[in-house]
Amino acid sequence: MIFQDNVIKEYLKNVYFVTGTPCGGKTTISRELAKRHNLLVYDIDEKFESHQQVSNAAFQPAMNKKFKDADEFFGRSVDEYKKWLLDNTREQLDFVLLDLIRLSQNQIVLCDCHLTMEQAGQITEPSRIVFLLKEPSNIIDDYCNRPDHQGFSNFINSASDVEKAKETCNTTLKSLNEKHYFDIKKSEYFWLERTPQSTVKETSDKVEQYFGLVSLPEIKKVDRNTELADELIRFVENFSWEDVKEHTLQVLHNWEFSEWETMFVALVNNQIVGMVSIAKTDYYPLPEIYPWVSSIFVTEEYRGRRISERLIEAANLYAKSLGFKESYIPSEHIGLYEKYGYRYVKDIVNYGNGIDRLYVKQLN
Repeated sequence: MIFQDNVIKEYLKNVYFVTGTPCGGKTTISRELAKRHNLLVYDIDEKFESHQQVSNAAFQPAMNKKFKDADEFFGRSVDEYKKWLLDNTREQLDFVLLDLIRLSQNQIVLCDCHLTMEQAGQITEPSRIVFLLKEPSNIIDDYCNRPDHQGFSNFINSASDVEKAKETCNTTLKSLNEKHYFDIKKSEYFWLERTPQSTVKETSDKVEQYFGLVSLPEIKKVDRNTELADELIRFVENFSWEDVKEHTLQVLHNWEFSEWETMFVALVNNQIVGMVSIAKTDYYPLPEIYPWVSSIFVTEEYRGRRISERLIEAANLYAKSLGFKESYIPSEHIGLYEKYGYRYVKDIVNYGNGIDRLYVKQLN
């Protein structure tokens, strides 16, 4: 089965690719950006073993090739070694793409990977990929000296002739990446070159700016007769969720909250981008069930950044501080709120005689 490039790109629109040459900083920068923005990192090297287990030697021969020891592995010619590496990357890419499609449905994913410019052009847009480069000489010593590559370092150092093994590996990687390195620098793709003066912060800042990643939102509780309450009214007046707009505006204008009921908002650069309410009643004749976490909304351009999760977490922390042991979410969706620790209880009937699903989460 063959998927056209435009289909793949559409389904990978929430994936940002960090690629380039060996030791360019892909892993370090991916993890720094993930930490800054609470994003998922997908490292294809870490996934190789699991992909290998479900591969088939008839279809993925390179992934299934076995070597008895380091002497056999590094005893190949440079051309044989190079072809095996290229074939491995090509064969694993099918598994990678399917994983990324699944993982990025409702969230942004940072993919730490090895892609050629040709592969990049087939699966993503230039705005969602960066190439991190390092001049391809003496790669193997840099690679082996990293704490996260000790397994490979131990393997190459187990060869009968370690220096020859390192020379073969270094020559192979240089041959594989030298043209790639210069072609990227002449291309229209965004690239950054690692130098002795490069810092993680500086490089991360540049990649962050290029991808347009925003800082983690600030979550605030909304109080009556405040500027934030007025801002929330303006936000609701202009958002796209027509089904709840009229009712929410009525509640906010009249501040129809009793006791502990309130709302929380997510702000990015002091602008509201999302909201959630926590209330004693909702659109259901179930007075014995509360508190309800409801009115969960994030603007379209900020979806996929796990802002809903942070809003729900804030509402639940607030409920827990009030002594509640559990909270409830009504929804028509299956598989959405389970990711946030909720479990399905039963179907419930709303005041419009529609059927929704009731979810509960323990707050201990």
